[in-house]
Amino acid sequence: MKAPRLLLPLLLSFTVGAILRAADPAHRVTSDVAYLPTDRAEKLDLYVPVQRAAGALSPAVVWVHGGGWMRGDKAEGSAKEICATLAEAGYVTASINYRIGASAWPQNVRDVKSAIRFLRAHAAEYGIDPERIGVGGASAGAHLAMMAAFTPTRTEFDPPRHVVRPDEAVSQAVRCVINLYGPTALATREAVDAQGKPLGKHRPPANSMEAFGAGQSYDGGSVEAFIAASPVTYVDRTSPPVLILQGTLDSEVDPGQPKTLAAVLTQYSVPHEMMFVEGAGHGFDLESWRGQPLSKDLRPTVLAFLAKHLGRVSAPQKP
Repeated sequence: MKAPRLLLPLLLSFTVGAILRAADPAHRVTSDVAYLPTDRAEKLDLYVPVQRAAGALSPAVVWVHGGGWMRGDKAEGSAKEICATLAEAGYVTASINYRIGASAWPQNVRDVKSAIRFLRAHAAEYGIDPERIGVGGASAGAHLAMMAAFTPTRTEFDPPRHVVRPDEAVSQAVRCVINLYGPTALATREAVDAQGKPLGKHRPPANSMEAFGAGQSYDGGSVEAFIAASPVTYVDRTSPPVLILQGTLDSEVDPGQPKTLAAVLTQYSVPHEMMFVEGAGHGFDLESWRGQPLSKDLRPTVLAFLAKHLGRVSAPQKP
């Protein structure tokens, strides 16, 4: 039986409305938000959940892109995928650009801390719960995220003070940290083959030498600077929980790096989870590596970890 002629426009409007609602993004992105002093060009992209419950405050995550400390961008594909995933799950997420290139260390760590402070200082504006902020990153970005997370009271890594900045007196502490295939013990990095198998010798840190200062080298036994730049050096019993994700075929970061971190975290009774992703190499996101699906979808693992340590995300408000 055909629908009455007068009902067709009404049915059509309901159908179109449903399609439009289904197509509505679950998050919105504000690009190039200034979070550093005015003499710095680096910005952040802010991913904000849509249709949050009225008056609800969301947990937040600062995400730090990779690139060997020398390159990379906040809008790279893996960062966008990860930040969109977190925002759609209810987390306000900031993907940041930071100091890269020769002698970027330790300003790059200070930039990560500035982003944490920025979100906390602007919590009311962005609907963030200032007590529930985490940090994460991939590769060199994971290294910087861990350095920021493990050194909340180390003044040598504090951002420089400026005149009347609202985030200067704000805490830079975080509740948890996500490490995607990040170097954790720079002085003991090993060279590996294309399948991620250690070759029994130190990995020549060409990019590390540039980013951390050209005078530093493994060759002459001068590793003190790399020890001082290693996240494992700063772990203690107050360190936040850590999620460690590493590919079994990583040809950049040897498997000893996450294992060393896990051992130190265990030593200090810091909660942590470690997972090796079968068949994945360096540079995967939460769903794929080199355009192919991962052997395990990492989104549930990451979201469960964040829910455990950042608390419940408010249910979205129904349209």
